[in-house]
Amino acid sequence: MVAQITEGVKVSVETTYQPEYSNPANEHFMFAYKIQIENLSDYSVQLLRRHWIIFDSNGSKREVEGEGVVGLQPIIQPGQHHEYVSGCNLKTDIGNMQGTYQMKRLVDNELIEVKIPQFALIAPFKLN
Repeated sequence: MVAQITEGVKVSVETTYQPEYSNPANEHFMFAYKIQIENLSDYSVQLLRRHWIIFDSNGSKREVEGEGVVGLQPIIQPGQHHEYVSGCNLKTDIGNMQGTYQMKRLVDNELIEVKIPQFALIAPFKLN
């Protein structure tokens, strides 16, 4: 698991290779990732947008932007957390992701950029 704290918001990531949804012969490798967003600050925050940068080991790069996460724009109170699971497909058995969340601090409506730490996506058979 990797984690990073920005502006009092801790983002932790765990990944899992999904062999049942992958087809290596057709260059399709599916990964799930679980994100925990923990508010360590004194102020409530709302997650508004996400921006992902996704790299395959063949050198290709994709960017994904959009509102919220899995259809939600959660408000996270001080000392609370929000978790969700999503997925990413790659054309190679190794890659990585990183990104940012745009959040709003509700006490003053200030927008803050919270970093999502870079995390590896590796099919387990590559580790042998």
